[in-house]
Amino acid sequence: MFGRKEAQDTKDAAQAGSNETHETTETIKDQIDMARLERVLNLVRPSLQADGGDIELVTVTDDGIVQVRLTGACNGCALSSLTMANGVERIVKEHVPEVVRVIAIP
Repeated sequence: MFGRKEAQDTKDAAQAGSNETHETTETIKDQIDMARLERVLNLVRPSLQADGGDIELVTVTDDGIVQVRLTGACNGCALSSLTMANGVERIVKEHVPEVVRVIAIP
């Protein structure tokens, strides 16, 4: 027969083992389908290329922020912030809802 202390120790051990097997550290990045993200960027790419620019996927952060690099004529263009917000980010988030934000980095 277990005493109160042994019963508590058994309960604590079971919970510790339970936490080890069920504990996950999945991030938003883990939920993003990278192939789908690349396909969506390929959808917007022709519009950028028509104006002499392009887009390159740099990384996706653990908190779901997609970092891209605008190249060619898009790099440093005064309208690039509008292109990002109203074009690229809107379309990416529409097709890949797990994405929190899309930002251009130098």
